[in-house]
Amino acid sequence: MSGLIGKKLGMTSIFDVNGKQVACTVLEVGPCVVTQVKTSDKDGYSAVQIAYGDAKEKNTPAALKGIYTKANTTPKSKMAEFKGFEQTLAVGQTLTVDLFEVGEFVDVVGTSKGKGFQGVVKRHGFSGVGMQTHGQHNRLRAPGSLGASSDPSRVFKGMRMAGRTGGTRVKKTNLEVLKIHKDQNLLVVKGAIPGHKGSIVLIEK
Repeated sequence: MSGLIGKKLGMTSIFDVNGKQVACTVLEVGPCVVTQVKTSDKDGYSAVQIAYGDAKEKNTPAALKGIYTKANTTPKSKMAEFKGFEQTLAVGQTLTVDLFEVGEFVDVVGTSKGKGFQGVVKRHGFSGVGMQTHGQHNRLRAPGSLGASSDPSRVFKGMRMAGRTGGTRVKKTNLEVLKIHKDQNLLVVKGAIPGHKGSIVLIEK
């Protein structure tokens, strides 16, 4: 599966041919530089490693500096590997938003917004334990019973309880490409994607 690295710029809306307002997300895709081309003979698998975004040289490890030097490019902030590129790529080659076409469907991988420690109402959509009747003055957002007492004398794994929410890897599949602005490397996809404004995302074909 081929793809590129990009950045989420934010959300907006456009009108389709029927006059219906459609929510969409604007992504800055590339330019990405090919830093390594891995083959089955040498590395045991076939893949293309690309890099995106500028980084300070003083914050770049020496091992990565050698990779960027071979690719004849400056240090980058994000690297990723993709499999399934149709065309043959060379180290140092630049990939842009031209890889995508209007009307095709892509998958976007990002890190969801971290919301910290949350209760069961916000985390799992619980409705609380009944209404304020029968003396229940403080049970509206409570989780309720967690299990039996004497047997099994424990809480089963996977029980939906309060805990840390968000900040996880999420993939949104089959998002339609609505517009492409090649001069600005912008990709407009239908719907929402995980992450905050400015977060790094992977766009897969």
